[in-house]
Amino acid sequence: MKTIRGVYEISVPLIGNMANAVVNFSTHDVSLVAIVSSVIRGGKPVTGFGFNSIGRFAQPGILRRRMIPRILAASPEALLAEDGMFDPVAISAVAMRDEKPGGHGDRAGALGALELAVWDLNAKIADVPAWSWIASVTSAEVNESECNSPEVPTYAAGGYYYEDDSLGRLQQELQRYQALGFDAFKIKIGGADLKADMQRIDAAIDVAGSGIRVAVDANGRFEVDTALAYLEAMSDRQLRWYEEPCDPLDFDLLQQLSSVTNIPLATGENLFSAQDTRNLLRYGGLQPGRDVFQMDAGLSYGLTEYLKILELLKTAGFSRSQCFPHGGHLINLHIAAGLGLGGCEAYPGVFNPFGGFSPACAYSDGKVKPSEAPGFGLEEKPELQPWLEKLREMI
Repeated sequence: MKTIRGVYEISVPLIGNMANAVVNFSTHDVSLVAIVSSVIRGGKPVTGFGFNSIGRFAQPGILRRRMIPRILAASPEALLAEDGMFDPVAISAVAMRDEKPGGHGDRAGALGALELAVWDLNAKIADVPAWSWIASVTSAEVNESECNSPEVPTYAAGGYYYEDDSLGRLQQELQRYQALGFDAFKIKIGGADLKADMQRIDAAIDVAGSGIRVAVDANGRFEVDTALAYLEAMSDRQLRWYEEPCDPLDFDLLQQLSSVTNIPLATGENLFSAQDTRNLLRYGGLQPGRDVFQMDAGLSYGLTEYLKILELLKTAGFSRSQCFPHGGHLINLHIAAGLGLGGCEAYPGVFNPFGGFSPACAYSDGKVKPSEAPGFGLEEKPELQPWLEKLREMI
């Protein structure tokens, strides 16, 4: 019988001093988790790694004081599925024991890191890439050619505000992304006034060659008058999408914008549960075939909860092609590939050591293909190597 021999967490600081319209990321960190199994390969225990995605903070207290002790105290058979592999649903239930429903904040990210480490662990035990394991376990709605060649449409996210900000710097950043193989981009708005932001948008379009290749993200900054003013100013740019124009839980304002926009709306990275998604679908006014959903498993209790979110979207008439997970990292690349989603975000050179993909991934014509490494392939990312070694030293 397979058993879990240990679970460990370290808080890893993000590298960089960039900001969006709301947050400076210089003090942010991320919880990196290791789940050590009794399965031995090459003389070492097979270990699954996961993290709680980018844009929040690490959750060492929730993990070390509550969730990890519950898992370690559980009987081994309570953590296994019928096929003998580790059961992410059962492990999530154990980790959440005695937690009240609601309050989907840091707790959702803490469990997300743990639960995703289970998927990495199982894929490594099966000796397959995580996208392949996800597809096989979830019976994802992808055709055979996509399973054999999981190239994921991917846009490069950047265009943050820096202390020495300039239009030239923005254009140079996007040109670097083009050189890597990306053909679509996302930049920040709301951290400057409307005039300056429109100059940034036009500078990005000049590089991209078309507004349909440029998305803009206000990070929930705007009230109704400002959100509408930006919408009017951008209306003739034919942008890819207008992301989080208002507070992520202000569904009424989102519905108002949805009724008048000619630009697709994008939201979801700050909704952390299936229930949040249900309310968004009830009251947000989003439209099948037009708008974009960016829920992030690492911030939303893990892939188990994300699959519930996908089912809600399907029932409401939305397609998986409208799903582009937030986060810009390897884990969500595998999730997008394994579940046949519309695409993925990338943070090349931003939010190290987690942002972006590994050198082993293949880039071509705006698509990225994960490597064949077992699991999520985090070990192939050079920036993460020192932190993975720190976790291994704890084992």
